[in-house]
Amino acid sequence: MRFPVALLAVLPLVGLVLGQTITDGQNNATLDANETTVAPAAQPVSKDSSAAPADLFTSEAAQLTDNVIANLTALNLTSIDLFSFDNGSSSTDGASKRDSGSCKSMPGDVLYPPNLVWKVFNLLLGGALIQTTPLASPCYTNWNNYDAGKCSYISANWANNSFMHADDPTSVMWPLYQGLTCMPTTTPSDSCRLGAYPSYAIEVRSVYQIQLAINFARNANLRLVVKNTGHDFNGKSAGAGALSLWTHNLKDIQFFRNYRSGTYNGPAFKLGAGVQAFEMYEAAEKQGVTAVGGEGKSVGVMGGYLAGGGHSPLSSIYGMAADHVLSMEVVTPDGRFVTASDSYNKDLFWALRGGGGSTFGVVTSVVLKVYPKMPVTIATWQFTTSPTVSAEAFWSGVRAYYDEFVRFTDKGTYSYFQLVGIGPGAFLFAMAPFVAPNMSKQDLEALLKPMFDKLSALGIAATPQYFEYTSFKPAWENHFPLESVGSATLKTASRLFPKANWLDAAKSNATFSVLRQTVESGVVMLGFNIAAAPTAGFPDNAVNPAWRNTVLHAICGVIWPEGSSPDVIAAQSKRLTNDVMQKWRDVSPGAGAYMSEADIMEPNFQQAFYGTKYDKLYQLKQRYDPFGVFYAPTAVGSEDWTVRDQIDGWPTQNGRLCRL
Repeated sequence: MRFPVALLAVLPLVGLVLGQTITDGQNNATLDANETTVAPAAQPVSKDSSAAPADLFTSEAAQLTDNVIANLTALNLTSIDLFSFDNGSSSTDGASKRDSGSCKSMPGDVLYPPNLVWKVFNLLLGGALIQTTPLASPCYTNWNNYDAGKCSYISANWANNSFMHADDPTSVMWPLYQGLTCMPTTTPSDSCRLGAYPSYAIEVRSVYQIQLAINFARNANLRLVVKNTGHDFNGKSAGAGALSLWTHNLKDIQFFRNYRSGTYNGPAFKLGAGVQAFEMYEAAEKQGVTAVGGEGKSVGVMGGYLAGGGHSPLSSIYGMAADHVLSMEVVTPDGRFVTASDSYNKDLFWALRGGGGSTFGVVTSVVLKVYPKMPVTIATWQFTTSPTVSAEAFWSGVRAYYDEFVRFTDKGTYSYFQLVGIGPGAFLFAMAPFVAPNMSKQDLEALLKPMFDKLSALGIAATPQYFEYTSFKPAWENHFPLESVGSATLKTASRLFPKANWLDAAKSNATFSVLRQTVESGVVMLGFNIAAAPTAGFPDNAVNPAWRNTVLHAICGVIWPEGSSPDVIAAQSKRLTNDVMQKWRDVSPGAGAYMSEADIMEPNFQQAFYGTKYDKLYQLKQRYDPFGVFYAPTAVGSEDWTVRDQIDGWPTQNGRLCRL
């Protein structure tokens, strides 16, 4: 039997894994794996897409195909099945294929793939496999890479440079759920451990690598996680012993002046999964259009942000980011590469737009409709308690702003503000920024005047600053700072407060009272005055219905001293969930929370994060992923799993993942 040269080169290693000798059937010569060069297990396919108007990116046209698998399996070596596609049998009996209580394989387990299999895997991947080295390991001696200079840089940037974490294959921006096992330190003799960092990561550059990884994880019963940038507040890209897909480098961007799909005809971008907000906005500025994305500069827009719905400074006029998706290219849990749109794989398309990341597959690119260039005006202001502004006057000033939430969002505006205690009985309100799309300075001054008149009458001098821009990108760039990340002393939670709470006086009073009590108790609060039900309408997708009724997305956080014990962390965590947040839930029954910025311990997360969409999403999860290839905390179907050996009140991903 004759094999392609590249394939013939990989077979000796496969044979070594199995304890067999592989020979060239024509010459009866044993091949030496050390003397061969192995090409990736990829087959070029046509870039022409039969399912979408946009051609495939080059990265998407290098695929794992049935022909590649057939060549690999031609020698009847059963271990090659580790890289094979699902044959469809999984759909017949679903989760029963795995016993209740069974666990994902971990390093050290008898059935965990041996090193030689990982070597073969790396060869098939084209050398893209990375064995995890924690980002902060240069601060320690036990990883044999101690470097005081690197440690100093990492320490200085840990909490204020989200790009540093995004550019690392496995670092997460919220290490609380990684287990805090390798934080920057000034004591090199301390121990740095992997904790919930994955054991291996793949630097994804092509679709075939994703397909190989999904097949390998499914067939070898490995935990699989997906990291784009690592922004998710609950550390969904962490997982002890896992294999991670790092999609950060899928950066292709293509602009279409006239994209035709279904009933849509207009400008659109096709964007790779790794494109970050600053890159998307730069591309939109260059083309003279406006794209709907988030406020965070380093967020990977096409990853968990879009999968979670994606709130935006433009949401009050355009809705959620997921509302603007025209099609998606995705690798599903069976290893197949498909298009999801209103015409193909419609149920999958519905679920991917708001149903959560790391759940239904790995998206490689998204076609996103965009809008005409627009002017934007920004306003900023702040005020505090002072010798002339009492606490009561301060809170009356906050109430003057709070009472305008419905009027402001009805005009299409968005605002991002902070409320924090700055001392006993002393408080700060800071608006940074108030975003007014399609408004001039004069328009915005008129909109804000009634509120500022009330502040003036209270003796509060809150002098606003106004900034006019001819497009969205410079307004966003100049007024949204780089995110603070990497905290080991903070846990956050969030709530979507419905518009109805402002239309009823009693509910409005109760809501404001609870928010005030929260800040007075020492809890920091961030707020977004935002709506996501534009007058032009929005598509049917999996976005949490609570978003369509909200005018306030609020985040709060509790803190503890540096170096606190696990008991202290757990106690503060439970206080946030069971005390602070319960008061917020009590004044907004039946509402919800934004899954990407929420409490990992949210009670009844199914209702809070997905609302009435959950039952359908769960059914689709069982159809597309009956083996449970994809798991993430609070994701659809995650209630069927547990991470063992957790601290009550501090649920990290630092443990064995098992079926319940």
